[in-house]
Amino acid sequence: MHGITPEMERCIQNCQDCHNICLNMATNHCLKIGGAHVEQNHFRLMMDCAQICQASADFMLRNSPHHTKTCAACVDVCTDCANSCENVGDMEKCVVACRKCAESCRQMAA
Repeated sequence: MHGITPEMERCIQNCQDCHNICLNMATNHCLKIGGAHVEQNHFRLMMDCAQICQASADFMLRNSPHHTKTCAACVDVCTDCANSCENVGDMEKCVVACRKCAESCRQMAA
């Protein structure tokens, strides 16, 4: 991709993967299981995480100078989402994707 570093390419992929996993887990896992999985704060956080990951990927794909700001927000939301998913349990795929995304976004935000 023109003007995009290999590190940025990895971060874009991590953001897109996290978006896909959070959205899929929320709508196909959490809604099915119910209980703590659909508790309002947890479910909203998963939707926020999916959205900020997509926005961060989009900013980087455009090579926007503002990608550092979206990536910084992505670190916070992904970290919170990973912790929430870990606390709810049975969501390891989401925990791993969120932590991986947070780490690569931390590098992009620096």
